[in-house]
Amino acid sequence: MSERVAVRKTYKLFIGGKFPRSESGRSYLVDSTDGGSNVALASRKDVRDAVLAARAAVKGWSGTTAYNRGQVLYRVAEMLEGRRDQFVGLGVPAAEVDEAIDRWVWYAGWSDKITQVYGNANPVAGPYFNLSAPEPTGVVGVLAPAEPALLGLVSVVAPAIVTGNTVVVLVAESAPLPAVTLAEVLATSDLPGGVVNLLTGRPAETAPWLAGHMDVNALDLTGVDDPGLGTELERAAAGNLKRVLRPPAGPVDWSADPGVGRMTAFLETKTVWHPKGV
Repeated sequence: MSERVAVRKTYKLFIGGKFPRSESGRSYLVDSTDGGSNVALASRKDVRDAVLAARAAVKGWSGTTAYNRGQVLYRVAEMLEGRRDQFVGLGVPAAEVDEAIDRWVWYAGWSDKITQVYGNANPVAGPYFNLSAPEPTGVVGVLAPAEPALLGLVSVVAPAIVTGNTVVVLVAESAPLPAVTLAEVLATSDLPGGVVNLLTGRPAETAPWLAGHMDVNALDLTGVDDPGLGTELERAAAGNLKRVLRPPAGPVDWSADPGVGRMTAFLETKTVWHPKGV
């Protein structure tokens, strides 16, 4: 019997809940445990498609209950737990996989609590109720950190979506395999299509189009390690007054308690007045 030829996996983009190839047809080689994998190289058109999918998903995702969003995030953790060995096989340390699972659970628990913590009933001098409540910003463009590939990605995606935003994520060029494998987890975890969109390739090539896109409401530059690129992206983001979360000033301890800062960074505060009495 002749030796069997292995069926190599084709790693694609994740847009609108589906796995398309890059419209450009391009790919690039990434070192992996099986000797090398071809990964889709996203283009400007892919960025536009991803933003379109994210915008279409905003109404439904932000309109669902916070409790339901928490259930979906918890389901992601369940599915990730079931595929733990697969991520370890990709070279992700077992401890990092466990921390990524726990991070999903942690943010799932915050889903129906962040409004109480961040919202407020404001004291006013008059016969009125004055209430401030957080609302999602909308579509958030995210440049994911290269290291740690899985935990860093989860730590920037989960806080953005748990509050009702949708995201377009540019995955680090050097570490795409955990991200595209996580996309397979998301696709089977009750997460509506378009809530998370993952683009592999060269962020320096695609990020300017994401930063300048007029239908993107906010930008997370956590994964940017080139000061010149960061400045360029901030300038592009100013076109429609995007909220910008700047790159960290120093090393980040991704294993530490993340706090609520990444959730509140992409929330808008809406304040309403209502008369009381007759």
